[in-house]
Amino acid sequence: MTLLEILSKGGWVVIPIYLLSIVALFIFVERLLVLRKLQINTNTFVLQIRNMLLQGQLQDAILLCKKTAGPIAKMTRAGIENASRPRMEIKDAIESAGKNEIFHLEKNLGTLSTVASVAPMLGFFGTVTGMIRAFMEIQSRGGNVDAAVLAGGIWEALITTAVGLAVGIVSIMFYNHIQGKVEKMVSEMQAASTELLDTILSQTGAKRHEFANK
Repeated sequence: MTLLEILSKGGWVVIPIYLLSIVALFIFVERLLVLRKLQINTNTFVLQIRNMLLQGQLQDAILLCKKTAGPIAKMTRAGIENASRPRMEIKDAIESAGKNEIFHLEKNLGTLSTVASVAPMLGFFGTVTGMIRAFMEIQSRGGNVDAAVLAGGIWEALITTAVGLAVGIVSIMFYNHIQGKVEKMVSEMQAASTELLDTILSQTGAKRHEFANK
């Protein structure tokens, strides 16, 4: 018996579980491609920006941010564009840009988490409907049944449970993998923003001190 024939024994509940598996796979692949595209060498980028800021090349630093993909570049640009403002305003600009980027990084992860929760529940629902069908067969035959009569309901009960659990387990693995990549990127963003803020403040502080002396 082929896999398709086995799944067909699971009844109609297998169909929404199958659709959920497609959704989970789509989100996983889409997020994986997006995160890979946004991944940069953070240390190299931060070093380049820092050197530009120390040399007073603000416009060159902003241009580099525009050419560089990823949330760290956008946070850096927000900080540089507000470099003339007080410390708290610079910090707020960086944090605001960071929160916005985190929102985009976590896009559709809530849906993936929902799939991981709903798929096993649908599987258990299929188990209930399968057992109901089996007992209805027993009642309709007045209790005179054998294993062959109950096979359809039992097939449905077991297959939907197995399929639902399989989709749920894989979806959790997908979710944890993507979430781990997002958390790593967020950690890099936090470290980069701290270094960026210190560099901007030291540079603008030096300019203000020089201006005051004049």
